[in-house]
Amino acid sequence: MKKFLLLACFIAVSAAYSQTTTKLSVSESEEYKDEVKAKDILAIHTTNSGLTGIIRDSKRDFLFDVFDTGLNKVFNMVVESDRNETFVGELFSGEEMKFFTVDSPKKTERIIYCHIFNLAQKSVKKVKLFETTVEKKQALFSGGNKRETSFAISPSGNYFAVTTDNSKKHANAYTIRVFDASNLSLLFEKVYQEHEERYYEHNDLSIDDEANVYALGKLFVKGRSQKKDGEANYEFVLNKISKSDMKAISIGMDEEHIQSLNISVTENQLNLLGFYSEERAGRIKGGCNFTIDKKELAITSKKHQDLPIAVYEDLYGDKRADRKKDKELTSFYVDYVLTDDDDNTYMLAEEFYITTTYVSMGMNGGHIQTVNHYDDVLVFKFDNSGNLAWGRSIFKRATAPSYNAFVKNNQLHVILNSGKNLLEKNDGRTKVSKGFLESSSLYDIVYSADGDVSYDKIQDNKGNTDYVPFFGTFETGTFIMSSAGGGRNNQFMILK
Repeated sequence: MKKFLLLACFIAVSAAYSQTTTKLSVSESEEYKDEVKAKDILAIHTTNSGLTGIIRDSKRDFLFDVFDTGLNKVFNMVVESDRNETFVGELFSGEEMKFFTVDSPKKTERIIYCHIFNLAQKSVKKVKLFETTVEKKQALFSGGNKRETSFAISPSGNYFAVTTDNSKKHANAYTIRVFDASNLSLLFEKVYQEHEERYYEHNDLSIDDEANVYALGKLFVKGRSQKKDGEANYEFVLNKISKSDMKAISIGMDEEHIQSLNISVTENQLNLLGFYSEERAGRIKGGCNFTIDKKELAITSKKHQDLPIAVYEDLYGDKRADRKKDKELTSFYVDYVLTDDDDNTYMLAEEFYITTTYVSMGMNGGHIQTVNHYDDVLVFKFDNSGNLAWGRSIFKRATAPSYNAFVKNNQLHVILNSGKNLLEKNDGRTKVSKGFLESSSLYDIVYSADGDVSYDKIQDNKGNTDYVPFFGTFETGTFIMSSAGGGRNNQFMILK
């Protein structure tokens, strides 16, 4: 038995993937202490002047902190939250973070607040933005996954838009509100996609420097099923809404089925990006891109391309890739849509699903255990002409949101924790996961402009501070992430 264990250990070590040290410069801040124990980071941003603001929640409060250029805490405010007040979104521009919450004092009453967090002035002010009513327990904000899609701010930071679902028992509609970001005054409010029979599902939102809002969604033909008689039971609709005008265009599809689309903005056009299927919405055969002229609100190109073979090789290995390439993937949800200096667009999606198992407790019965799975990641690059330049994937296993991504010097960086030694399998795959009793390490997975990948180790976590990339921010060429644990002693890692 001992010989078998020694042999197994030798095989595991010999199969370890040889990681290189990250090409980014790595530094850590001094530890800082919290007076109130915090839970999750709800928002984190860094200004051009180097101030970092963090908003977190605790059991009964919201915590607002400002850190200087050396990431020393220079301001802290604890704001008590109302009993039924919850975080719904945030926006950032200049020196200011806008933090949105919704309070539900009654079953049908909703009050939306904006917490103005000015990092330079080190101040927090809570302002009632608007109030509305809903039917029963109807959700006011919908359409978001990990990416919040109900709030958008213009590139200049002068305007922001909020879209809400105001579905009633016998009608379906959305309301767009546009505000002046400097004083929170309402510029205009309009109802759009109002139907008595057809259901509209919000996808994404954008606003430009002229206060034109682009609201993208899926309009169903009949009912809410994705498919009827083998055909898609919906069309995508792009709404352009301004103070003086409102119009919409249908995003025509051929035979493909699409779960959702995401807006990526360049100077004169919008790119509507997503995954398509030949079978049904939610499955993935390849990537699609609809290019829209913003001024004319017209489709200038429509492209869809199958998943590159490299995606299947990364997931299934060299030998199985050919057999798997005709099989559509499932359960992937878009997390990040990023652009580089040349207006190329990167789209990353993570596989998410839930499993339940019955855990027996012997004489004491048992209980149902629910496990969230955050597994493989798809990585797509679309060039500035809308073509799918390349596609890769990360063969990954995790039980919590585990990664973050940013583009620096036209290279895509994916930051995540995994096992100390990534294993390169005999079939060519590199598995990113933590084995039983294995310590973890922090990695920087780097994709070149051509899609070549390197797995660069940032640190071994054993004996060092453990960081959570998911709670991080990339601004002014720097990625900052906070330590794990949720205790009162915390620290930052800085990657440049």
